[in-house]
Amino acid sequence: MLSLSAAALPAVGFGHLPYANPAAPKGGAFVVATVGDFDDLNPFILRGTAPESVFRVWQPLFKPSDTDSVTAYAELARSVDVSGDGLTVKFHLNPRARFSDGVAVTAGDVVWTYRTLVSEGAPIYADLYGGVLSASAPDAETAVFRLRPGAGRGEILNLAEMYVLPEHFWKGRAFGAPLRDFPVGSGPYEVASVSFGDTITYRRVKNWWAADDPADVGFYNFDTVSEVFFHSDAVALQAFLAGQVDARIEPSAAVWATGYRVADARRGNLAMVAAPLGLPAGIHGFVMNTRRPVFADARVRRAMVLAFDFEWINRVILGGAERRETSYFAGSPMASAGLPSEAELRLLQPFRGRIPDGVFGALALPVTDGSGDNLPKLRQAYALLLSAGWRLKDWRLVDAKGDPLTFEILLADPKDEAIAFPYVADLRDLGVDAEIRMTDPSSYQRRLENYDFDMTVESVPATDYPDTEQADYWGCAAARRPGGYNYAGVCSPAIEAMIAAEIDAKNLADKTAAVHALDRLLLNGWYFVPWGAEAFENVAYWRDKAVMQPVPLQIGVDYDLWWAR
Repeated sequence: MLSLSAAALPAVGFGHLPYANPAAPKGGAFVVATVGDFDDLNPFILRGTAPESVFRVWQPLFKPSDTDSVTAYAELARSVDVSGDGLTVKFHLNPRARFSDGVAVTAGDVVWTYRTLVSEGAPIYADLYGGVLSASAPDAETAVFRLRPGAGRGEILNLAEMYVLPEHFWKGRAFGAPLRDFPVGSGPYEVASVSFGDTITYRRVKNWWAADDPADVGFYNFDTVSEVFFHSDAVALQAFLAGQVDARIEPSAAVWATGYRVADARRGNLAMVAAPLGLPAGIHGFVMNTRRPVFADARVRRAMVLAFDFEWINRVILGGAERRETSYFAGSPMASAGLPSEAELRLLQPFRGRIPDGVFGALALPVTDGSGDNLPKLRQAYALLLSAGWRLKDWRLVDAKGDPLTFEILLADPKDEAIAFPYVADLRDLGVDAEIRMTDPSSYQRRLENYDFDMTVESVPATDYPDTEQADYWGCAAARRPGGYNYAGVCSPAIEAMIAAEIDAKNLADKTAAVHALDRLLLNGWYFVPWGAEAFENVAYWRDKAVMQPVPLQIGVDYDLWWAR
């Protein structure tokens, strides 16, 4: 369930989060690598490309937990009050909060941030805060948000995790334009130096106002953190092996098995850790853009799923490291399984005849024997394509006008290309002409934001307690809005109804039934060709450079908990 903890209050009775080391020493430098480039320091807009790491400059009102997806701890806010009807939310700011330039953080900054993000920020912010009716600051330490009826409990967490920006810094600057000046924030780090497209270095803020707050003790231990940008992961790996980078998360199971055999490893300086991943995985894989005519028919999309030999790819390319995702809420109690419950059927029955019959049964993804012989599934896919109006001519599938079934797979990551190659080969055996298009990360991001692709590789995350964000992922409004997360262009009255039902649910049982029903609709819509989810995140680092602080059941490795050797 959604939980907000006033961890910044001394009365809570603990001095640090259980997964942080309060004795971690401060000091030293830390270098990580990223594939891509950047030309902007404003990550809140669509224009330009900002490094993900720049978010460390700002703070949210409440800080998300590393160990679950629905708990947050007091950060800029010291507490929050929610009215009995859930429609009025009052955040009480910590009076000690300061921006890095010494100016106090006020409720006016909170309200200005909300209004600016909604009106001038990336379109996703209008979705995230769409349940807000009004925002006000009755005094310097109180920010009040009034929510629309039916906004959902998730709206409160969305607001709580909003990064707060300094209004005074942006006066005279165009918020919607790429930022080249070093931003001011209240976070633990400030930008120290930038070489756009190459390197950005952050410096720990001296006398940071929140250094002793329980939610932050043991975090942010390096004096400087540098992020170096490379145009390929292979080059980034070589930079790490040469000692130019201190830590690296390895995305390839094959490279993890063989690519780190260097002399320093034998001397014991190279640490290789499989950090456990235990939070909801969501969905990941090839996503089909239903805005494109080639993928408008669900039978074609289902054929694409049948043509993907996950078992062979997992065995040969991924080293057997992944488990197949069989739900849009994989790794969560919200994942549907078996036959629909009575509660699910009550939600789905009004749409019978307008939604796939498979929604009312138990869906199973295609499974092969892993030998590489995918002919049985290709035959099923071929039958579906024939039923959708395609026919075979000169070993190619064509429509009634004779135009071939062809599409582009847009990629920016070479490891995805390794999975796409055998998939394309199987599609060609089927008579489908699929072409892989590799592009640089910046171009990829621009095309993704404008939904300018046929098929690509993307992820949609899940949480333990889905809420209003599901409209951002699967709602009709989000399908029409650029820069969002509805990559597939999903727009269905039944799905809209399930999203409304899960948002309006009065208890966990009703919430679960609605999300299960939503999951069944998405699965039977065949929007994704699901890949697998990793049980571990593989991280390598140099022992003489850093000490790793593990976090159980986290979403990835948290470098902010590490410290210098």
